[in-house]
Amino acid sequence: MFYRASLQAAAALASLSLLAGCGLLSDSSSETDQQIAVGTTSSPSTLDPAAAWDGSWELMRNVFQTLVSFPTGTMSPEPDAAEDCQFTDSTSMAYRCKLRKGLKFSNGEAINAEAVKYSIDRIVKIKVKGGPAGLLGSLDRVETKGDDTVIFHLSKADATFPFILATPAMSLVAPSEYPADKIRDDGKVTGSGPYVLESYEPGNKAELTKNPDYKGFANRKNTAVTIRYFKDSAPMVDALKKKEIDATYRGLTAEEVVGLEDNKKDNAGLQIVETVGADIRFLVFNPKDPAAGKPAVRRAIAQLVNRDALVAKVYQGTAEPLYSMVPKGIAGHTTSFFDAFGDANKTKAKEILTEAGINEPVEMTFWFTTDRYGSSTAPEFAEIKRQLEDSGLFKITLKSAPWKTFQEGFTKGEYPVFGRGWFPDFPDPDNFIAPFVGKDSVTGTPYLTAEIDQQLASSRQESDRGAVAAQFKKAQEILVEDVRLLPLWQGKLYVAAGEDIGGGERALDPQTVMQMWELYRKASW
Repeated sequence: MFYRASLQAAAALASLSLLAGCGLLSDSSSETDQQIAVGTTSSPSTLDPAAAWDGSWELMRNVFQTLVSFPTGTMSPEPDAAEDCQFTDSTSMAYRCKLRKGLKFSNGEAINAEAVKYSIDRIVKIKVKGGPAGLLGSLDRVETKGDDTVIFHLSKADATFPFILATPAMSLVAPSEYPADKIRDDGKVTGSGPYVLESYEPGNKAELTKNPDYKGFANRKNTAVTIRYFKDSAPMVDALKKKEIDATYRGLTAEEVVGLEDNKKDNAGLQIVETVGADIRFLVFNPKDPAAGKPAVRRAIAQLVNRDALVAKVYQGTAEPLYSMVPKGIAGHTTSFFDAFGDANKTKAKEILTEAGINEPVEMTFWFTTDRYGSSTAPEFAEIKRQLEDSGLFKITLKSAPWKTFQEGFTKGEYPVFGRGWFPDFPDPDNFIAPFVGKDSVTGTPYLTAEIDQQLASSRQESDRGAVAAQFKKAQEILVEDVRLLPLWQGKLYVAAGEDIGGGERALDPQTVMQMWELYRKASW
């Protein structure tokens, strides 16, 4: 009913147990005064799910609830606020969910079918540019039956729809506190998740306490969580060593990971949990820019970028070269960009430009964000600049901005070339292609291509998600021809924590979002 067998090809994502240092124990201590502090360099850009299609999901997963979700150890959606969900037809065009009994929001408001419909409808109505409305392209309408049943009628077959409902963007919100036609911006949250947001200081910290009225799958192993937001990873690691925080997630540089793993003497009492990741980094080219809009310029850059050197110099084994928008471990992964361009080659790049009548160095500006993907982003772009300029074919200016400003800039089409990272909404190849194409591309630059649309439509009729490789191979061949998107590397994920903290190996769900409730302080022994 939830296509459990369909994600076998993505099973690599479930391997979460490569440990360094003291092994994590499965026995949790008493919940009494179990307060955990977690550090991250990825702070929310919004507290409203209707506007969130980014790292804001980290907080949302812990304070909101979705109809279906990913309990630890699963790779397909299971009931959460819902008691049961299933497609009602063989064409994957009507999806019905029945709610659990007695659910309510943190303000005491009942969670019923109308509240679910309201939560989803406002995403579509508000339609924040670059926001999660793009995930609901197959949704036609939401119907309610009684107080406890919701039916999602789709305009076309979409076997991925249960996975979309499992994303934090589809969080249920209290109708009385969230406007139907605009984003809530008072810095507060009214949800029904495992925790209640007691206080929030943007860019500084979020205080979470156990929600006494929560009914869902999460087995909370602590009573409260403080999430501290750091602008840079160095002070975050320093706070971990000083035991000011118990664990870190998002933002560790390669040097810091290697240092924590290798230098046991200076890092006694700490551990690293390595997770097989599906997060990717790529460049986005704005077709309206005078230079980036030229296919020859984009192809020349694709011919020059040396991913091996980039990964070796900047990421020191904590990432690997990526030649496909679909990463390893996901059905449909290919090496299409390597097949087309091979190794970095200055001579071939020059030939591409010369054939297009471009004989002078191309001047371009590359943008990146300073506080979303970790402190390695700046040296990464410095290395890309070095590679392109060493060819004598380009003159690159680097510019950067904090995520909120950066996001506003690229959604307005202001940047010629910019770097994006992508953490999967769900572990399926569709999620590494569909968000970046179409009129409402999450990149902010519309990418209209009928051929890719056809491949996506064909794949969504297939409930066995391991059997869609052919459609995604074709889609990626089109991406290579256009070079509107240029994949760079695929990362690994790391949780650094004190040796007295358990649960790190279970804390990351298939969306690579941290489930804070899995963390606990082990009993003294």
